[in-house]
Amino acid sequence: MRVNGKNIPLKDSPNLYEFLKREGYIPKQVAVLKNDTIITKGTYEKEILSDTDQLEIVTFVGGG
Repeated sequence: MRVNGKNIPLKDSPNLYEFLKREGYIPKQVAVLKNDTIITKGTYEKEILSDTDQLEIVTFVGGG
């Protein structure tokens, strides 16, 4: 699977929420594009990932 331009091998088929937590992301603080489609936060647990997927993950940063 490609995540933000890097290849990451999957050992299983996690859902998006599990993958984000495993990789150290805070699911409430990211936006995810999966295969050129925006994934809404309410469906992270329903989105099953595979080796052929491409993800773009953007983290929100506060500040001023």
